[in-house]
Amino acid sequence: MGVLRVGAIPPRVLPIKRALGKFVVRLFRYRLVGDPPDVPVCVMVAAPHTSNWDFILTMAMAWSSELDIVWLGKKEMFVGPARWLFRAMGGVPVDRENPVGLVDEMVHLARAGHRVAIIIPPEATRAKKTHWKSGFRRIAQGADVPVVLSFLDQPTRTGGFGPTLRMTDDVVADMDQIRAFYADKHGMRPGRFTPPLLREESAVDAA
Repeated sequence: MGVLRVGAIPPRVLPIKRALGKFVVRLFRYRLVGDPPDVPVCVMVAAPHTSNWDFILTMAMAWSSELDIVWLGKKEMFVGPARWLFRAMGGVPVDRENPVGLVDEMVHLARAGHRVAIIIPPEATRAKKTHWKSGFRRIAQGADVPVVLSFLDQPTRTGGFGPTLRMTDDVVADMDQIRAFYADKHGMRPGRFTPPLLREESAVDAA
């Protein structure tokens, strides 16, 4: 089994999560901007992802906006006592070598009428790499759900939600929109940011 099940019902945003989210946002002196996605199910890109704090802030902003979220993490993180904490926070362990079934889970959530945002950091690591992972795009296309761009910007201490996009068959055009949005966004460690570029774009250029 490549992916553990998201579950029949995604974790609800309890009042304590909303309060905790607002506390974390205030603690870091960030300001929430943009409207939360008004769609039943979406893939939410979390970028920049240059430190652990970037991702924690993204979750805090989602909780404070009363969003139900699940997030994908490598299965090696979900061991020992930490697995209970990560699951309570909406974590779903993923086997990156065999990610079978994740699209089916998304389809199930969409058809069952649940409202949930699947948070995916496409940089996949806090270290700077050459390309983003394309999983967010494949999942969105396979489940026929939109992609929402969430962001953090350390210089302005703002974060929140950007445009809602539909992925098309034109990967370069899709990524051009994403690149334009993140062009002026900077995480806590800007030097670690991986530019929004997919390996699939190279195949298009070579064709």
